[in-house]
Amino acid sequence: MALLAVTISSLSLYNSHLSSSSSSSSSVSILRKRRCRFSSAVASVPDPNEFAKVEYTPWLIAGLGNPGNKYHGTRHNVGFEMIDRISSAEGIQMNTIQSKSLFGIGSIGKVPILLVKPQSYMNYSGEAIGPLAAYYQVPLRHILLVYDEMSLPNGVMRLQPKGGHGHHNGVKSVIEHLDSSRSFPRLCIGIGNPPGSMDMRAFLLQKFSSYEREQIDSALEQGVEAIKTVVLRGFNAGVDRFNLVQKYKYHKV
Repeated sequence: MALLAVTISSLSLYNSHLSSSSSSSSSVSILRKRRCRFSSAVASVPDPNEFAKVEYTPWLIAGLGNPGNKYHGTRHNVGFEMIDRISSAEGIQMNTIQSKSLFGIGSIGKVPILLVKPQSYMNYSGEAIGPLAAYYQVPLRHILLVYDEMSLPNGVMRLQPKGGHGHHNGVKSVIEHLDSSRSFPRLCIGIGNPPGSMDMRAFLLQKFSSYEREQIDSALEQGVEAIKTVVLRGFNAGVDRFNLVQKYKYHKV
């Protein structure tokens, strides 16, 4: 119960920021508005220098995948890998179990975030994400889903403020458990299509080749920076640039 109380308090910091003006309050000082500093980023990520008002409403960032060692490193689990990258980059421990999820609470800049890896298996991801979003009162516009996308070339990403399920069973489940709403952001990570007549399920549960792994690792690194920018700046013109550069990054002139 003590851990749960701390969890709820962490995700409620932004309310304290709006309701109190006391500079001595640690919660308010944590969420005091300031200009966020960025290290130089890869050219293919949104520009963090486009100043915009920072919104301190918590974000729920969920990567889709299957739990268990046998699925580690497979194409269908790149969503989990993105969460691991963010967790490592921001020093957020994934050490809490709730609502069929493994998650951790922390922040990007001064914005509270909840990193989530559903443990309900891919096709039932919504059973984990829906209840968590409701419990922590995260608005749809701040539920960022990260998942694999066969319609994109391997290692190519796409950021969208909303969209459909694209026949992805995990996304279908999330939509069903968010009252059939599709108005939530998503970061799609391309894994390409099965070669020849290869079975789709076998392809999804296959590990990447060494060359494909290099592309995915590069994408994950860029994806972390892109997610940081969206959390701090929202969907601005930088996202359009990100998508454009991603679309053509492996095209040879």
